Amino acid sequence: MIKNFDIIIVGGGAAGFFTAINIAEKNPKLKIAILERGKEVLSKVRVSGGGRCNVTHACFEPNELVKFYPRGEKELRGPFHQFCSGDTIEWFEKHGVELKIEEDGRMFPVSNSSQTIIDCFLKATEKLGIKVLTGQSVQSIFKKENHWKIDTQSDNFATEKLVMATGSNPKIWEMLQQHGHAVVSPVPSLFTFNIKDSRIKELPGVAAQVTVHVKDTKLESTGPLLITHWGMSGPAILKLSAWGARILHDKNYQFTIFVNWLNDVDFEDAEKTLKDLKQEHAKKAVSKKSPFDFPNRLWESLVLASGIEIETKWADLSKVQLQNLTSQLTKAEFKVNGKSTFKEEFVTAGGIDLKEINFKTMESKIHQNLYFAGEIVNIDAITGGFNFQNAWTSGFILAQNI
Repeated sequence: MIKNFDIIIVGGGAAGFFTAINIAEKNPKLKIAILERGKEVLSKVRVSGGGRCNVTHACFEPNELVKFYPRGEKELRGPFHQFCSGDTIEWFEKHGVELKIEEDGRMFPVSNSSQTIIDCFLKATEKLGIKVLTGQSVQSIFKKENHWKIDTQSDNFATEKLVMATGSNPKIWEMLQQHGHAVVSPVPSLFTFNIKDSRIKELPGVAAQVTVHVKDTKLESTGPLLITHWGMSGPAILKLSAWGARILHDKNYQFTIFVNWLNDVDFEDAEKTLKDLKQEHAKKAVSKKSPFDFPNRLWESLVLASGIEIETKWADLSKVQLQNLTSQLTKAEFKVNGKSTFKEEFVTAGGIDLKEINFKTMESKIHQNLYFAGEIVNIDAITGGFNFQNAWTSGFILAQNI
């Protein structure tokens, strides 16, 4: 027996739920269903932001907000003028969820629990009579005259309007390719760098404000870098991984980076500072205390890597040692050998080609009544609540149009 709905949303994640709720609030008469392949809905929301759910980012200017999206910057400008971070805050407040801003701009529910967001969505779908069906793995999609047929492992559905909100799902991308959509092949984004190097081996947990540059590319980023047991992480590295997703994939994650531990101080200025220190602290041991704004343990490691003994005094530094130390500080070379997933938040660059989507409506340019929300399209952002903002914005625009 075929189950008929006015609107079917495939994907029970953030984008799917937000879309469904916004459609139902604007037109309660519509019969809406969310199909989720797993046993549970909103599982990615549950683990996001370390279980706190980083709902959005406190960046309220559309033209500034788009700069956090390595893919989708141009396309999102219009949509963000319709529904931006401020609208997200207002929407959640209206639905009983208060958000707070942290120092770095990330926004979380005041409760500090992603369960608050999940409860908000589940309560709204129940109140609005939206059918939430789990264990519905889509096997095929057909277009029949003016409606869509969707077959899952257990059921058959028909709908006039179909919304795809399945995130990075290769099986669904393949089905959409069969319907004439182009898919930009997915590659990982937001990952940490695996680095085995004696300079950082004993320093997990040490952080510094740095500039990182990928050798033989234009890729560069600044921000906090965190040394980990397996290499390097932190915003500076994650930004590089997002902007360099394709380039680093093509290099098979084998490449060299230069780290400037002094962030924006260049070789010449650093060398001058070291020469001044040599005069001022002539009788003190070089390795004793970091003269820069990063931890002593890191300083000591860079001093030793420059061929300077632990007891060497500033006065006894040779010209070569001084230059070696300047190099270690401003352009330390590290070999990256592979990547690791950042926490549980697996983000990919890739998806439905942006040229095939009308960003005023989020409707397919190839098929009428086929819509896209969230990460199924070739849009992704750096960490900080931006990927969720794309989900809310696309869901809202789509709902308004439907």
